[in-house]
Amino acid sequence: MEELPIIQKTYDLIKWYVPILNRLPKDHKFILGDRMIKELYELLEGLIIVRYAKQKLMQLEPLNSQLDIIRYQTRLLLDFQLIPIHRYEYAGKAINEIGMELGGWIKQQNQRPVIKN
Repeated sequence: MEELPIIQKTYDLIKWYVPILNRLPKDHKFILGDRMIKELYELLEGLIIVRYAKQKLMQLEPLNSQLDIIRYQTRLLLDFQLIPIHRYEYAGKAINEIGMELGGWIKQQNQRPVIKN
């Protein structure tokens, strides 16, 4: 089965981001870094679960909020001067691409007729 692009992009973001987050200074790693890693893994898990779900929309919408949390946490990394601007820009671009895919998936699900049993 071919991987959904949104799942692959999220996987790639995790592969890129986790080593960076693991190198944060101690006073930020255990609060911000670990939270971000947890959010990233939960986002990936949520996307994989939704892929196989019959009722996708109710599970997709919370993922949008979760992605926004990751976006703000990334901004905090920049504001605390924990990552350079080029890494912030890379992460922001990747997060925005995932967000566009997620928004498209939500829109697609909103246009589907509701199946009642």
